[in-house]
Amino acid sequence: MGKRDNRVAYMNPIAMARWRGPSQPAGPTIQDYLNRPRPTWEEVKKKIESKKKGSKALAEFEEKMNENWKKELEQTREKALSGNEGSSRKRERKKKKKKKSCQSASSSSSSDSSSSSSDYKVEKKKRGKKRKKKKHSYKSSEGSTYESESESKESEKKKKKSTDETAKEKYIRNVSKKRKKAHPEDKPLSSESSSESDYEEEVQAKKKRRHEEQEQRMEKAKKKKKKHNKKHSKKKKKKSS
Repeated sequence: MGKRDNRVAYMNPIAMARWRGPSQPAGPTIQDYLNRPRPTWEEVKKKIESKKKGSKALAEFEEKMNENWKKELEQTREKALSGNEGSSRKRERKKKKKKKSCQSASSSSSSDSSSSSSDYKVEKKKRGKKRKKKKHSYKSSEGSTYESESESKESEKKKKKSTDETAKEKYIRNVSKKRKKAHPEDKPLSSESSSESDYEEEVQAKKKRRHEEQEQRMEKAKKKKKKHNKKHSKKKKKKSS
């Protein structure tokens, strides 16, 4: 079976358009628009007059409608005013009732307030008495605490004095024993005066030693700082050179 020949002959569109000729217009042309029928001046005047007549009739209709609207407005105003008068009367009655109720409530409240004020005064007096008692107890407790603190401070001072005195006595005894052992031929001096003077001399000697040690430490620290500063300055000079 052979294949069907589905080929179609080629038609040049430009040649076909030339063969068909110019296309006919589908609507009115410009010339038709220019040659349209136009009304005359007299016909235009008649149309304007007819429009004016129509507007006059409309104005008359509007005036009638306005008159009817005014009448309706007056009627509604009268009704509203009558209703307002009734509502105002009702409001006045309510106000009078409220005033009466307020007056009765105020009279009852005044009686209650008088009774409550008397109760309040009694309660105030009771509270004042309780406060006075509390203040008195607080003051007495403060005085007792202050006295106990002062007594404790005095007892501490006495203890310190007693400890100092015992230390002095021990030191005096030790010194007297040492002297007897070292110089048995010497005459016994007044023990109390000599021991006290020795004790004071030793205390002063200890203070001097501490002061000298502090000065030595300060001098050593100054010397170390000077050496460190000298080394640092030498290093800077070498770097700069």
